[in-house]
Amino acid sequence: MTAPDSADVLLVHGGTPLRGEIHVRGAKNLVPKAMVAALLGSSPSRLRNVPDIRDVRVVRGLLQLHGVTVGPGDEPGELVLDPTHVESAHVTDIDAHAGSSRIPILFCGPLLHRLGHAFIPGLGGCDIGGRPIDFHFDVLRQFGARIDKRADGQYLEAPQRLRGTKITLPYPSVGATEQVLLTAVLAEGVTELSNAAVEPEIEDLICVLQKMGAIIAMDTDRTIRITGVDTLGGYTHRALPDRLEAASWASAALATEGDVFVRGALQRSMMTFLNTFRKVGGAFDIGDDGIRFWHPGGPLNAIALETDVHPGFQTDWQQPLVVALTQASGLSIVHETVYESRLGFTSALNQMGAHIQLYRECLGGTPCRFGQHNFLHSAVVSGPTKLEGADLVIPDLRGGFSYLIAALAAQGTSRVHGIDLINRGYENFLQKLADLGARAELPDAPEVPVGAGAAAG
Repeated sequence: MTAPDSADVLLVHGGTPLRGEIHVRGAKNLVPKAMVAALLGSSPSRLRNVPDIRDVRVVRGLLQLHGVTVGPGDEPGELVLDPTHVESAHVTDIDAHAGSSRIPILFCGPLLHRLGHAFIPGLGGCDIGGRPIDFHFDVLRQFGARIDKRADGQYLEAPQRLRGTKITLPYPSVGATEQVLLTAVLAEGVTELSNAAVEPEIEDLICVLQKMGAIIAMDTDRTIRITGVDTLGGYTHRALPDRLEAASWASAALATEGDVFVRGALQRSMMTFLNTFRKVGGAFDIGDDGIRFWHPGGPLNAIALETDVHPGFQTDWQQPLVVALTQASGLSIVHETVYESRLGFTSALNQMGAHIQLYRECLGGTPCRFGQHNFLHSAVVSGPTKLEGADLVIPDLRGGFSYLIAALAAQGTSRVHGIDLINRGYENFLQKLADLGARAELPDAPEVPVGAGAAAG
């Protein structure tokens, strides 16, 4: 892997506990999707608690290309989205966003309803395992869309109003569930989605759509029924806090023997993480306005951990916590069941001094869908081990933040390449590092703290 240029490098001087307070705003896995939902309305929408992250900027640009007016609201972090004059966008303009995000695939349903056609360029995203988009197009065909695959992307048409259908997901995919929701709400008739994802961000998207006038029922067996309506209006909604970012900072506090108050963190959406955090030996205190996470002293505990869809232990929590597990006493077992390639980041931790062995077998839990394939999707972490600074190249969003945690926990200086990727999901993380007392700097300005003058993430 080739390291990015020096402008995308952070020097991290490890060994200093993180202490202080940071604030998390709306969830990366909800806000961009709620912005797309505004396309479905006949009147403006107001979305609050919006983080300034790259995925939000990508969606904002795509909405503006399609004639949606996007501007600031009355309070910080508020967007007003006016879809009154939705129009077709030029293919070359849309293609300029290709590779920067996977979210454009979710524009299909809303654009088919509003314009009768859509173009979706090639898609990017983190390289953590197979996330095929073919299923999205198969679903849209079931609703009645026609799809023409060309060299520059996918062209979609809806000659008639889309129709409700019955869909069973082979796996409770978040993206596929979002696709069905955003398409079914204006489709004719009833759509029944079985084996749906039920993450808190999915529930929050359903709340957004219900505010717009949608009729959506969730059963206890992962079945969602959507009764299509003729028109939808706008919404006013405050996005739920980002539980994945909150857990990342919690893991950073644990790995560095620190003490971090995460303002905005919400207990209800983090209960599974909090249980695991406590089992490892971390301490937390839940308040009305956030959660304090800290290392209480003494050795950390090795655990057996298995990722799963909600309400299980989220895969995005796994990578940051694994860094803390390198400091636990004994053998920890991690079984990744959501993304088959998500444990690849551990090779860099081994380079820093960790002892992590990967296996193709399903270790420490029930067999998963990767067990019969040649994927290194289980890990044994032996600790505690001293971590030493190293040259690190960020592979993906959560893995990148995990490298940042490892560099903060290590002795010596690390050069972390590709830090701009962290901006996809962590708002203004350089300033947050400075607020927590991290010793880190951009190479071209070593005398300036990392947060000084940094653009919001």
